[in-house]
Amino acid sequence: MSITLRHERDNVFRLEVRGTLKKSDLEGYRDWIASEIERLGAVRLLWNLDGFEGWDPEDRYDLSFYIKYGDAVERIAIVGEDRWRDLALMFANAGLRKGLVEYFPGGALAEARAWLSQ
Repeated sequence: MSITLRHERDNVFRLEVRGTLKKSDLEGYRDWIASEIERLGAVRLLWNLDGFEGWDPEDRYDLSFYIKYGDAVERIAIVGEDRWRDLALMFANAGLRKGLVEYFPGGALAEARAWLSQ
């Protein structure tokens, strides 16, 4: 599994996720995004699930990042295969957070970026 983190522009950050997502993979991402929130304020996230194979069923994910920083994430755009749509939206706490969360089909990075800019 690998997560690649990139600062795209302004307060927009892209996370490239491949393989099986493990809790340990998220720790660096969470620390990095938390430091950017402290530095910039609210952020917008673009998750690209190209090559994503799912979550490690042995891991238990906690909500501590969401509880502490959830309101500082204005929008989340997720791009991936349709089979991951429901689980990815649940993982992103769509419907529970103030910020909007939208899912886009694989290859729709341009559309996701445009939505993040609204």
